Amino acid sequence: MSAARTDLQIDRPAIADGAALWRIARDSKVLDLNSSYSYLLWCRDFAATSAVARDPDGCPVGFVTGYVRPDRPDTLLIWQVAVDADHQGRGLAAALLDGLTRRVGAEQGLTTVETTIAPGNTASERLFTSFAERHGATVEREVLFDTGQFPNNPNSPNNPHDSHGSHDPEVLYRIGPLSELAGLSRPSRLTGLSG
Repeated sequence: MSAARTDLQIDRPAIADGAALWRIARDSKVLDLNSSYSYLLWCRDFAATSAVARDPDGCPVGFVTGYVRPDRPDTLLIWQVAVDADHQGRGLAAALLDGLTRRVGAEQGLTTVETTIAPGNTASERLFTSFAERHGATVEREVLFDTGQFPNNPNSPNNPHDSHGSHDPEVLYRIGPLSELAGLSRPSRLTGLSG
């Protein structure tokens, strides 16, 4: 992959970005693909806790979606992170994650980031482990949802008639306490990202 010069703007998603976020998630072939409707709602209702990277033409090329947990207002749960194939390997996912946590931390006071990762998703494991290292935090891991809790598992007591395949367990990564989140709540500009 070429380390071509880029000039990307990171900011909050808008409703108009919903279709592009859905496409990026679909094209990742790794993420659970939600309905296009859910990405539109996410861009409307959770824009304050999500981020999008735009190319010089304003088109989304990566995103991170998240929300502040209602029962833990100091915890940001990261729902999905995805980057277009043409922009992978340049640190964009890390920049999106750092920028989002810096912004939400400045606005709401974060101490913890959580996400779930399916076993074998080494790219996400590396992303969040390196995030913890950059922020002087520890990583706790535990199975949040095991395979049997998903209704599309043929052996699930929740839906024994669904035989469309199974869902891998989701392992919760709890990262904290976070340090070095100080920063202004402003859009980030990335220039010259390289692989």
